[in-house]
Amino acid sequence: MGVMKAVYPGRQAGVLRTLRVAVLLVVLAAVAGESYLSRLRTTDWDAPLWVAVYPINADGSPVTRAYIEGLDDAAFEPIEAFLAREAQGYRLPLTRPMVLRLAPELQELPPEPPRDGRLAIMWWSLKMRYWAWSRVRDAGGPPANITLFVKYHDPARRQRLAHSVGLQKGLLGVVNAYASRGMRGQNQVIIAHELLHTVGASDKYDMQSLQPVWPEGYAEPERSPRLPQRYAELMGGRIPLSATSAEIPRSLRQVVIGPVTAAEIRWIRP
Repeated sequence: MGVMKAVYPGRQAGVLRTLRVAVLLVVLAAVAGESYLSRLRTTDWDAPLWVAVYPINADGSPVTRAYIEGLDDAAFEPIEAFLAREAQGYRLPLTRPMVLRLAPELQELPPEPPRDGRLAIMWWSLKMRYWAWSRVRDAGGPPANITLFVKYHDPARRQRLAHSVGLQKGLLGVVNAYASRGMRGQNQVIIAHELLHTVGASDKYDMQSLQPVWPEGYAEPERSPRLPQRYAELMGGRIPLSATSAEIPRSLRQVVIGPVTAAEIRWIRP
């Protein structure tokens, strides 16, 4: 008669813990691998990237509702033209690197990002990606490589907007914009900024002062005298006027994509 070995609760718990860790590592490796391959696919630039823009009435205002009802694909053509113009400067073999298409309006706000805390941000990122996947699935919007959710606000109700976010993991962005034709140019600058985040571009401004960082955050870093600058580098976000002041460009005509940003999104290859 064989001797049965006792399985102690502590040992069993250890085995289960090891198994859970192993499964988690496999999942994380798969996610990391998919993220890497996704980035390579979206920055090959052998074909245009399609961008779906989902508008959201962020404040329930009738002004915002009327503005959204007046949107069409033409509202985003200046962003396409800007990217095409800048891409030509880096000899990208595409007439249009990105094509933006208006998607159906959504009636629900996305999860609000946390102010700080790495774990909180990671958890929000996961929630945001699931929220985006489920809403896009239900909305039946156009097929897209990148998804943007643009939260429009009545400028009479809110004069200062929350920070917008672009995620390379998930290829999506949440943009806060004004429901105003007079601010359409500024909206386009913000949308273009977040779009480049989704394909690997980093911010090039000081997070505290919001001043563009020299030289990578300057459109003309070799200009003499250095200040004031005439243009904004897109990921620098603002036109530097002095050591302590900078202004948001009124339109993409005042914006360029600098070589550091171009290298990050693989418009310049090693």
